Amino acid sequence: MLLKPNSRYIYMGILASLYAAMQFIFSPLLGALSDRWGRRPVLLISLAGSAINYLFLTFSHSLILLLVGRIIAGITSANMAVASTYIVDVSQENNRAKYFGLINATFGAGFIIGPVLGGFLSEYGLRLPFFAAAILTGLNLLFAYFVLPESRKVTLENKQLSTLNPFKIFAGISSIRGVLPLVTTFFIFSAIGEVYGVCWALWGHDTFQWSGFWVGLSLGAFGLCQMLVQIFIPSHASRLLGNRNAVLAGIACSCLALAVMAFAQNGWMIFAIMPIFALGSMGTPSLQALASQKVSAEQQGQFQGVIASTVSMASMIAPMFFSTLYFQLQEKWPGAIWLSVILIYLITLPIILYSTRPVVQQR
Repeated sequence: MLLKPNSRYIYMGILASLYAAMQFIFSPLLGALSDRWGRRPVLLISLAGSAINYLFLTFSHSLILLLVGRIIAGITSANMAVASTYIVDVSQENNRAKYFGLINATFGAGFIIGPVLGGFLSEYGLRLPFFAAAILTGLNLLFAYFVLPESRKVTLENKQLSTLNPFKIFAGISSIRGVLPLVTTFFIFSAIGEVYGVCWALWGHDTFQWSGFWVGLSLGAFGLCQMLVQIFIPSHASRLLGNRNAVLAGIACSCLALAVMAFAQNGWMIFAIMPIFALGSMGTPSLQALASQKVSAEQQGQFQGVIASTVSMASMIAPMFFSTLYFQLQEKWPGAIWLSVILIYLITLPIILYSTRPVVQQR
């Protein structure tokens, strides 16, 4: 499959957008199915879809097949939502933040190891990383099939397929008291998270003249610090501060680090502030734990699917916003992009405070 150089980036954008669009539409549906069929079958479907997608990427010589693969991957991309629901099923409220932190750390470790392994394998063929990903996903599928138990008791009533319209699911979940502000908070956090992938490398080059090596090293250091935070901090933060205050403490740490980054003149300052920057993520498991209290056990899958859909929406909108903003700031002050993130936190703080207020739990 040969594409004109100028069109490759367009098609890369189309592939990414297709995946996000399918994820946005189908995450609530798969979450609802996990409420009716159980978590295990939906997780197996998700893993199978991922494996098929990687096989398409490995062997296809047609753009159409690549598009089909990404559509399948997007439709079945419920792994994080179902994993979050599984955590809710098997944990108690007093230790839920801890387990959310551990699963976040596991996904974070994958994002650290995956690019390194992919870069190494690509030296032996551009398609080899995709084939390796297909094999690893297949092994994960087999492990889940033979080892992973079902976390939710399934009844005949749960297996009914009525009201599985994804838009009705979104509307129904959002109508529950306190849910819409919380979903908005997840959108805010997810949108802010996109700025680092979009602007970090550009800012590092423009401010410190970082090469690709230093950009990669800084991202790796941040990923490692964040993974350690997710493993060791959330349970203590939730117990000592409470979930709501842990979320606010995380925002405070992020804003402190972002302020230093905005005015930093030397690259070593970024590495020095990295632990505090990583502490900004300590509130995420507490936010997830708070979210799990908003709906009944029978609606957890739908709710986690709606959250995954919201995260996907943020991944479609935020990169364009932050890239446009960065190029407006690039010549005069590249670091101002981080002040814009602080400003977003301040503007949206009333929503965050309202959404994380204590409410009567529905059970």
